[in-house]
Amino acid sequence: MTNTKKLAFASDYMKGAHPAILRRLTETNEMQTSGYGADPITASAKDRIRKICACPQAEVEFLVGGTQTNATVIDAFLRSWQGVVAAETGHISLHEGGAIEAGGHKVLALPQENGKISPEVLGQYLSDYWQDPNHPHMVMPGMVYISHPTEYGTLYSKAELKELRENCNAYQIPLYLDGARLAYALACPENDVTLADLAALCDAFYIGGTKCGALLGEAVVVPDPDRLPHFFTIMKQHGAVLAKGRLLGIQFDELFRDDLYLKIGEPAIRAADRIREGLQQGYRLCFGSPTNQVFCVMENRKLELLAETVLFEYWEKYDDTHTVIRFATDWGTKQEDVEELLRVIGRLA
Repeated sequence: MTNTKKLAFASDYMKGAHPAILRRLTETNEMQTSGYGADPITASAKDRIRKICACPQAEVEFLVGGTQTNATVIDAFLRSWQGVVAAETGHISLHEGGAIEAGGHKVLALPQENGKISPEVLGQYLSDYWQDPNHPHMVMPGMVYISHPTEYGTLYSKAELKELRENCNAYQIPLYLDGARLAYALACPENDVTLADLAALCDAFYIGGTKCGALLGEAVVVPDPDRLPHFFTIMKQHGAVLAKGRLLGIQFDELFRDDLYLKIGEPAIRAADRIREGLQQGYRLCFGSPTNQVFCVMENRKLELLAETVLFEYWEKYDDTHTVIRFATDWGTKQEDVEELLRVIGRLA
């Protein structure tokens, strides 16, 4: 059986784009505009984002993908002797091919709990570094990286973000948030963090498009542009400026028209909730994820059978006979596919 005939739950970027984006791209295809994002549609997208973030002064820039965005923003913030603090399960720690290290900066991995760095662990780490008499010989923690949702699909509360912000303020280092799946956090009933909250609490964050209905693209928001002077030029140095920049601007102009971005993740949450409900019969759920990523423990002997009809993600080893796997839903997940997935899994239980 080919992949195209399998139930696709391996990731949330496997589809193309939301129909509204495809229509707008088609409607504007014959337009001729200035390049590099210096066009009226991109300007409109930036204004929409500034408005919803309640941050009229913010710098907003569009990049192509998540790894490129993280590498560019982190390198822009850090000096040569500094590293970036992240959860040991953070995307930059595990799944970006050493992109941060290739840029000359160490990822300083901290213990995590369900994918999150606790304010207590962060505060202790920063304190220990500065109290160590050998710290001039060590990589200095120069910023903090977090994800919302995390790589385990969990959420930071607004209170937790405020505590992390206080830790960063105490040591005068920036807080940067990876929002690759931010639309799914915003659509989740358990979430109490808004885009305006992120603008108030983070020195930079990005609004994910690739996994959230766009063909490609991420929107970086820098609430205080003075924190990252010459950011556009830094993007250029990293090869992160798209000549046909309006292709990114068009997509985010649509995502933030009529609050589409705030609603686009709702079908994914409903589908994931249904999968979690079905998995409770015969399987163990992991991490307490309330978002669009569903993690469960499955016997290794069942994985090959499941892989015959379902695309899923191998996540991590659980023990010698079990593996943690992930099912990811997205903005376009169909209910009939969810029910078929549960029937397949039910037959394996």
